[in-house]
Amino acid sequence: MKYAVIADIHANLEALRVVLEDAKKQNCTHYVCLGDVVGYNANPKECLDIIRDTGMPCVKGNHDEYCSSETNLEGFNPHAAEAIQWTRQQLTEEDRQWLKELKYIRLVASFQIVHATLDGPQRWGYVFDRLAAAASFTYQNTAVCFFGHTHVPVAFIRDSVVRGGTYSKFKIEPGRKYFVNVGSVGQPRDGNPKAAYAIYDMDEGSVELRRLDYDISAAQAKIMAAGLPPRLAERLALGK
Repeated sequence: MKYAVIADIHANLEALRVVLEDAKKQNCTHYVCLGDVVGYNANPKECLDIIRDTGMPCVKGNHDEYCSSETNLEGFNPHAAEAIQWTRQQLTEEDRQWLKELKYIRLVASFQIVHATLDGPQRWGYVFDRLAAAASFTYQNTAVCFFGHTHVPVAFIRDSVVRGGTYSKFKIEPGRKYFVNVGSVGQPRDGNPKAAYAIYDMDEGSVELRRLDYDISAAQAKIMAAGLPPRLAERLALGK
């Protein structure tokens, strides 16, 4: 089996389409989504429909939670809050219910998926370093777990100690645990504006990070036309 592992789409239809097309060309047989289907960009309904209609396993991200509820947004980043308020108005009750019913953690085949952390998935903590990864490893009962939320691809490995770093492709070795961020489809933040996702080849025992060009200017134009904060359009070209 060959899984396309996608995360943090954030309503970027242009990026999502390119990623799914590439996954098809790479002969992926299965798909999973690590959450944050909506938020920030201008096509929440369209992206949600694609993920829901494929029936792929999906976990809940923080934007999925906020956009499907009436949570008070006081104290939020103002750009994120504005995008959440706008997104709420674009979704149907059925859409919101689908987002509400997403689980925080799922077991798929023989690996786990989560949006943020395994030790407190509903608290939306960020895993940028080995210390944060170590907390999730404590709760990881599979060899591999994929996560998102930071929009920065990185692989943490636990054998006798926890190590971590960027990756392009690596082998899954027996006796080790892997906590792997696949980057962001719709709003990369690692300084590379290309859409990111990973392929988990379970037969080969490998994880490969893919980076793809997409029509950034089209996504930016939609953000501006929707009246969303210009900063959300600008950052797409920067990958930050």
